[in-house]
Amino acid sequence: MVLRAIETRLERLFEGVFGRAFRANVQPVELARKLAKEMDDHRSVSVSRVYVPNEYIVYLSPADREQFEGYESSLVAELEEFLSDHAQRESYALLTPPRVRFETDGDLDVGEFGIATKTAQPSRRRAPEGAPEEELQPGATMVYRPRTQPTEAVSLEEMGVGRQVAVLTWNGRRYVLDKRRVLLGRSREADVQIEDPNVSRRHAELVQEGSSYWIVDLGSTNGTEVNGRRVQRAQLENGSTITLGGTTVTFTTERE
Repeated sequence: MVLRAIETRLERLFEGVFGRAFRANVQPVELARKLAKEMDDHRSVSVSRVYVPNEYIVYLSPADREQFEGYESSLVAELEEFLSDHAQRESYALLTPPRVRFETDGDLDVGEFGIATKTAQPSRRRAPEGAPEEELQPGATMVYRPRTQPTEAVSLEEMGVGRQVAVLTWNGRRYVLDKRRVLLGRSREADVQIEDPNVSRRHAELVQEGSSYWIVDLGSTNGTEVNGRRVQRAQLENGSTITLGGTTVTFTTERE
């Protein structure tokens, strides 16, 4: 029943909005189901835990990949969240939150897609005892082929939706997050440069994990606050305020 509820949520979210956007039958809900299947099929049992891959590469034909233009990052975030939910429900252990990446493969026909899995050790951390070694077996990519007829393609404008983006605003300035890690600080090398003498050169980092965003203090002199509370690491919600030194930065999500 739980699996069916998750599938129903994906169907409502994607098939109702994106379903007709694919000339081939590469449906987001089908990608989600096959990603969960690959997670199940690549379990590694240790003494006390069942580990599963934390990195997934989805290979698409050039024509199918093109259909995701404009909202691929939103789809990737939803698939990562789906895998996190699946792992939690099955009591699987992950070395890091699931990461999904799309790649183009010219050898695939329209409507076909492949999935390769990888167990990657977290950087700068010691892996838990019994965790599997990092691996990506050659030839391990599973190719799936469509079983239904192609669907009609429509534009984003016809669907009435746009790409969801995260935005930082401060002192009349605006920054649209276009990568998973964004450095905030006084340094000229910072992605978000804040001209405040009370802000450290490398003050904090904003990190995207799946569909969630986190602010991480980088050992700054004056610390970081979220919604008025001093934090080392905190998850951000739409409308959260981040205080760096004497500057307040507002985090929001919106559709373009």
